[in-house]
Amino acid sequence: MGENGDDKHGRSGQLFENFIQATTCKGTLQAFNILTRQLELDPQDHRHFYAKLKSKVTSWKAKALWNKLDKKHGQKEYKKGKACIGTKCLIIGGGPCGLRTAIELSCLGAKVVVVEKRDTFSRNNVLHLWPYTIHDLRCLGAKKFYGKFCAGAIDHISIWQLQLMLFKIALLHGIEIHVNVEFMKLLEPLEDQENQKTGWRAEFLPQDHPLSDYEFDVIIGADGRRNTLEGFRRKEFRGKLAIAITANFINRNTTAEAKVEEISGVAFIFNQKFFQDLKEETGIDLENIVYYKDSTHYFVMTAKKQSLLDKGVIINDYADAEMLLCAENVDQDNLQSYAREAADFATNYQLPSLDFAINHYGQPDVAMFDFTSMYASENAALVRERHGHQLLVALVGDSLLEPFWPMGTGCARGFLAAFDTAWMVRSWAQGALPLELLAEREGLYRLLPQTTPENISKNFDQYTIDPGTRYPNLNSNCVRTHQVKHLFITNELQTCSLERASSIRRSVGVSRHESDVRPNKLLIWCQKQTEGYGNVTVTNLTSSWKSGLALCALIHRFRPELVDFGSLKEDDVVGNNQLAFDIAEREFGISPMTTGKEMAATEEPDKLSMVLYLSKFYELFRGAPLRPVDTASKDNGDARSAKPSNLIVNNYLNLTLPRKRVPKDEKTSDDSDLNKRRKTVFRCFEEPANVPSRNVNSGNECNDTKEVINQNKVKSMATQLLAKFEENAPNTSLRRQESLTLSEADQAVTAPLTDPPPVNPRFAKPQEPTPSPPQAETKRQFQAVSRTQPVVRPPVQPRPGPAKPTRELRVVERAQSHPDDLGRSESLSSACPSALVLSNILERLQDLEEKAQQKRAQNLANRDFHKKNIKEKAAHLASLFGSVDLPKGSLRKEFPANIGGSDTCYFCKRRVYVVERLSAEGHFFHRECFKCAFCSTSIRLGNYVFNVEDGNFYCQPHFMHSVTKNKHRKRRTESKAQEEDKTWRSGEAEAAEVATDSAYSACSSSGDSSPVPFNIPVLDPLIG
Repeated sequence: MGENGDDKHGRSGQLFENFIQATTCKGTLQAFNILTRQLELDPQDHRHFYAKLKSKVTSWKAKALWNKLDKKHGQKEYKKGKACIGTKCLIIGGGPCGLRTAIELSCLGAKVVVVEKRDTFSRNNVLHLWPYTIHDLRCLGAKKFYGKFCAGAIDHISIWQLQLMLFKIALLHGIEIHVNVEFMKLLEPLEDQENQKTGWRAEFLPQDHPLSDYEFDVIIGADGRRNTLEGFRRKEFRGKLAIAITANFINRNTTAEAKVEEISGVAFIFNQKFFQDLKEETGIDLENIVYYKDSTHYFVMTAKKQSLLDKGVIINDYADAEMLLCAENVDQDNLQSYAREAADFATNYQLPSLDFAINHYGQPDVAMFDFTSMYASENAALVRERHGHQLLVALVGDSLLEPFWPMGTGCARGFLAAFDTAWMVRSWAQGALPLELLAEREGLYRLLPQTTPENISKNFDQYTIDPGTRYPNLNSNCVRTHQVKHLFITNELQTCSLERASSIRRSVGVSRHESDVRPNKLLIWCQKQTEGYGNVTVTNLTSSWKSGLALCALIHRFRPELVDFGSLKEDDVVGNNQLAFDIAEREFGISPMTTGKEMAATEEPDKLSMVLYLSKFYELFRGAPLRPVDTASKDNGDARSAKPSNLIVNNYLNLTLPRKRVPKDEKTSDDSDLNKRRKTVFRCFEEPANVPSRNVNSGNECNDTKEVINQNKVKSMATQLLAKFEENAPNTSLRRQESLTLSEADQAVTAPLTDPPPVNPRFAKPQEPTPSPPQAETKRQFQAVSRTQPVVRPPVQPRPGPAKPTRELRVVERAQSHPDDLGRSESLSSACPSALVLSNILERLQDLEEKAQQKRAQNLANRDFHKKNIKEKAAHLASLFGSVDLPKGSLRKEFPANIGGSDTCYFCKRRVYVVERLSAEGHFFHRECFKCAFCSTSIRLGNYVFNVEDGNFYCQPHFMHSVTKNKHRKRRTESKAQEEDKTWRSGEAEAAEVATDSAYSACSSSGDSSPVPFNIPVLDPLIG
């Protein structure tokens, strides 16, 4: 008996070793069937199969594997294999991701069936593995099945080796795997549930397969890009044309082959000399190449289309990528020569022979495919309910998110999705509400495209199916249940669309308006708007806009008064583009994507940047009627001519201002308030006709308009003051003097703001008197002043010398410097003592006006200086010492020549690839660079806030900190301004009081002249 026991033990060990060493799919199944028959085990008993197998196979090699698997089964999430008891799962596809999902579900205690339409594992392509993936496979006993797995610094494995390894591990867990079986479609439960209770089933090919009667409540699609499950729409990530070539050469494992160095990842992408030498020597033009050494010599390269045409690989050039790379348009012999020549050069001619391996079709293993478009599912899971039976439907692997081969994301993100799906099934089995588990799954799916080896947890030993062990700073509530209602499909919701709601990708608390215009629609709109303009032909969204004429034409179409299109020259690329950028920024608030110099320096503008930039014009101008060139009605205040501008401004406000819900009972008042705010903003966009336009942004135009109103106020008050005095003047000579003084004051007030401070008119030569403004005009000015809010004025700086010089001292000083003025003052004093008071008041008004103009000019200069870059500041300072004339600095920053476009990360300024790129608020960046500016925590596209003032992205909690900080800063500024205003008011009040007392005493001391009624409170608007 002992010998029989030893023989049986040795035989089982040998059969198990045969199973471990099998190298094909069919061979593995055959060895497994022999092992189970010999040990009298039933693979259908999935709950106890592993335990019974472990007890009967006790060889030292097997025990090492059992120890690995037992350690994994001991994780608390599995609840000793009882977390999903009674759950039946069907997995479509026996690829690495499908098998990895099946293993996790089996560890949870679920009944798992896998269907695979092929019976061979023949894909020689090599997968790049992330560190956590290597650790995960080692915990499953990968080294026991494939001894050379990731030995040393190797971080890759061929697909068939990985698939075969997971295939064997799945069989050991009691998972049913059926090969040569193809899934066709889902079968709903029967309507008559009283007589025959049947759940969800599937139709297979062959139709008479025993699985046709298998009922399940979870189905997972893992059949790659061709996903056969309904209800999952795909979104496309499209970049420039990208053609990849894969080639597998036979690896004879010689010493010479072992010495050849691999080319991993994107190590060669920045080695431009390598690619230049390759092109010069062989005529092969590549963008990238990768070489991995496994069971074959595996090469994958990105080739340029023109190079393939020159080498005869592609026969005819077609615009459509599918037609370009169809089998009839590819010369296979030239393709093999192309791949062999590129591989030989890349390895420095060190490989002894480059014979192609043979694929499962019996042909050389070389292929060319297009990865211009990457696809991703819009949602990761959904729930169907029919006749009382619920079905959980999910996707994993390439069906969910297609990989980007230069980054090696396929296997890594596929395994992460497998863990997330297993976690969802666990919640499903434990009775979680469908909407809650769907919301959690969709929140995790948003994280998946952003994962990199750097932003996932580094403690691989703690990894489980629990997302909290893998994703740092996980926010499980980023998606709410109301956002996934469309993914729960019941009998009552049959008409519910499966499309993802537009609000899903947005933050719950922050609403932003995002343009959803498609490039084709945008191109058609631009063509219509620019039709008929000379030298403007819009055929695309790149090269057609380089000259700048198209942009100017687009602006001229809606605002013809802003652009003199007839004076533009086609060859002035820099000037045209800069003009359009400046006008768009100043008039519409559209930030420029680049500068005129950069636009002229590039071959053609970046397409994505142009789409984003032009879409802002589309959102701004759509629905706006065309404006006539006549601007007279605008100057005359015609309300009808301002309607298009009002619509444009409202479009801009809709584009930028956040929207909020308004209760019905408060809607009317809120709407009126909003209209008032919009009217106020609209006034800031248009300057009065008598003020020269300045190259300042729209944010400063409000201040400019207020300053103009203030000047009108000063002028109006001076006019009223003189008119009041003129009515009581004793003779006409005095009136002439007053008229002269008034005309000089008018000239000082109406002087252009950009001119240097004017000479005091009291020191200038006498000029022809100017008639005073009509009474109606004065009345309108007073009405405008009465509607204007009080303006905070800066305090009057004291002059050097005595603190309060007397009036006589000032008269003596003027007499010493200007005798003519002295004579005029004496005649004025002899006419009436109160004229001296009027002269002093006018003098004070003039001084205030001069200081206001000087301070405003200084503020403009300081603002220009601070907006300059370092070089411009240095040039500006140097010019101050070398020349009197100041250079006119640009109000815009110059972008560095090597920064900009959609190929550069907004944060780290390094290159960002199309598939790994995210975009928000018109900026492009790496996923790992998208962090909160306050706490440096990774943030997601659906849960961020962008601060326009500082250009930073924040998570929602810390955005409130930045807002609070800005509020404190504004409060400090306002309080300081109020204190200065109080100081200024007190100084003016004292001066007015002194002037009043002097005037009263002067008038009362004159015996031969009647008293003049003079009301000082008329100065209140000036100092208030």
